[in-house]
Amino acid sequence: GLEIIPVTITTARGPRTFRAEVAHTPQQQARGLMFRATLAPDAGMIFPMSPPRYASFWMKNTVIPLDMIFIRADGRIARIAAETTPFSLLPVDSGEPVAAVLELAGGRAAQLGLAGGDKVVWKRR
Repeated sequence: GLEIIPVTITTARGPRTFRAEVAHTPQQQARGLMFRATLAPDAGMIFPMSPPRYASFWMKNTVIPLDMIFIRADGRIARIAAETTPFSLLPVDSGEPVAAVLELAGGRAAQLGLAGGDKVVWKRR
């Protein structure tokens, strides 16, 4: 299985911590959360990008809607793509270079009040 690390986001309502699987390798990043039927509310997957780069994701073979949180090199949220469409082949882009992308179960960002500019902390290699 993939390494699991805590990822904490400081929101206006206080800190929220997720147990995120880390997709380190190109193969892990390509597979992502494909074929998963469920994702726990406190679970997610983080895709570290070193050096930071433009990121584009699609939902091919992805069964459940996801919230994609694009994170700048300074650890702040650049943008949130909420409730992405399962199985869609349309690209979901970061819009700017990012240091990581965090995927959560669809709707969690809105439920928890995550917003652009919120600070994200995780263990970086």
